[in-house]
This record gives sequence, C-alpha cells and structure tokens, in this order.
Amino acid sequence: MNLAEIFLTLLRGATQTVIVTILCSLTGLSVGLGIAIARRLGLIWLEPLFVTFIYVFRGVPMLVLLFIAFFGLPSIGISVPGHVAMMGSLGLIAGAYLAEIFRGALAGVQHEEVEAALAAGFTRWQALISIEIPQMLRMAVPSMVNEFTTVLKYTPFAYTVGIPEIMKQATAAVSTTLQGVEIYAMAGVLYFVIYRLMLVCVRLADRHFTIPGLSSI
Repeated sequence: MNLAEIFLTLLRGATQTVIVTILCSLTGLSVGLGIAIARRLGLIWLEPLFVTFIYVFRGVPMLVLLFIAFFGLPSIGISVPGHVAMMGSLGLIAGAYLAEIFRGALAGVQHEEVEAALAAGFTRWQALISIEIPQMLRMAVPSMVNEFTTVLKYTPFAYTVGIPEIMKQATAAVSTTLQGVEIYAMAGVLYFVIYRLMLVCVRLADRHFTIPGLSSI
C-alpha cells in the first residue's frame, strides 16, 4: 500500500469524521438551544432538570458516557449504534456547554428591545425567535466555534465504537505499513482541513445573523 492509497483510505475515514462531527454538533446545538429557549420563556419548573443535566454532562468524561451508551446499555437489552452512542455522549456534552454559552449570550440582549417588540404586538415567542435568538447566535459565535472545534477533536474516540473515522483508518494503515510519521501527518492535515471548512460554515451563519448597523461590534 503506497501513500496515495493510504491517503484515499484516510479520505474515506474523513467522511465518517465529518458525519460524526455534524451529528454531534447538531445534537449539541439542538439541546443547547432548547434549554436556552425554555429558560428564556420562564419555564421555571424545568430549571432543576436543566441544572442537573448541565452539571452531570459537563462533569462526566466523554469516554465514560460513550462506553455506557455503547457497551453498557446492551447489558439491559438496549442496542445502540455507534453514531447514536456518539450523539448520546459527545453530542449531549456539547449541548450542556452550549446551553451555558447561550444563556450568557441571551443575557447580553437588551430587555428594552423585547419590551418594544411586545408593545408593537409581537407574541413572546415571536420576540424570542425574531429578536433575541438572532442576536444571541451572533454574540455566541466565538464560543460556538470553540465548542464545535472541541467536538471535532473528540471524534477520534469514535473508533472505540467501531466507526471507521480518520484515526481508525490511520492506525490500521500504520499497523500494516509501519509508516507512522507520514500517515499520522496526513491525518493531522485532514483534521485541519475539516476545521477550516467548519470555520467557513460558521462565518456564513454569522453573516446571516448579523444585526444591521452593528457589524462593527
């Protein structure tokens, strides 16, 4: 197996890395937004649940949660695919961090803007979706980039549950060719390319949610 063939193998692994990153990031984004919205709407009776969720998923190591989901649940008759196990561990951990990121960003939205929207006839939900969420997302972009980058950096753990991502393919290639430096260097380049593509996507989203007149902030 020459380096060109190895690179093609790593590219196939990169596809799985991208899939895992997207799935876990979307899971985290959905959970984080859901918690932030529920809190903003004043669903106080859910607050103990949110606090417990954030406390647990920010404190337990990702690999432990992954092993519980993939290797532990089958012992009680629940079989979990590898991608679902990653979403249920890494995705939920990202959601716990994003929930706090969004909570802080929402605190930066001026309350007077919401009051003005309500006075103009907006419902509370409309004010949240049209005014608060766009501003929140824009202010949260730097922290979101950091969190999504963290998700990408944790994707190599996917090999432990049988997902043939970049590092699994690289390790398999090294075991047969003994060209560790070259192969792992190519793996690093692929991770960097994925990271740069992620930044492009986030910047496009940032432009979409940019508040007119505040582009210099």
